[in-house]
Amino acid sequence: MAHPAQHEQHQQHTGHEGHEHHAGHGGHEHAGHAGHHGHSRAGHAGHGAAHGVGGASWRTAAQATLHCLTGCAIGEVLGMVLGTAFGLHNGATVVLSVLLAFVFGYALTMRGVQKAGLDVGAAVKVALAADTVSILVMELIDNSVMMTVPGAMDAGLGDLLFWFALAGSLVLAFALTVPVNKWMIGRGRGHAVVHAHHQH
Repeated sequence: MAHPAQHEQHQQHTGHEGHEHHAGHGGHEHAGHAGHHGHSRAGHAGHGAAHGVGGASWRTAAQATLHCLTGCAIGEVLGMVLGTAFGLHNGATVVLSVLLAFVFGYALTMRGVQKAGLDVGAAVKVALAADTVSILVMELIDNSVMMTVPGAMDAGLGDLLFWFALAGSLVLAFALTVPVNKWMIGRGRGHAVVHAHHQH
């Protein structure tokens, strides 16, 4: 025959075990729930870091600007060379250089997106959307420097002043256009249009 005190102790022990089991189970659920939230927060943080503040990295902006600078430099140098060779006035030489910079800048972009499968009409639209602002900024800076440096526009092709001024103007144009391209790409404009077609 069980003693009443033993029976009461057994009930207390059973209740204590049940309580510990419930507490353990609740702790496990809570830990899992917290882990899930931690994973979600980490995932969102990683997702934001991948895109970066502003949506575009400096490297991407620099690559886009370098692409634009290549076309601009070809047109700029060719315009200056032709203007000097034909004895054009400074104003006419600048206009010719700017026109050729746009032609070669657009041509390089069109060549790239046509390789991705776009036809000529679509490639023209992409080039206009991608490069117009960038080339405008670059040409404004570039030609302002050339016009400002004393004797640069009047120097001949064999004069080092001409080439040093032109090289310096292109470097400055690149440095000041990179932030513009970063801002535009981060908002889905400029060379972001070109990148979208290359991804497809």
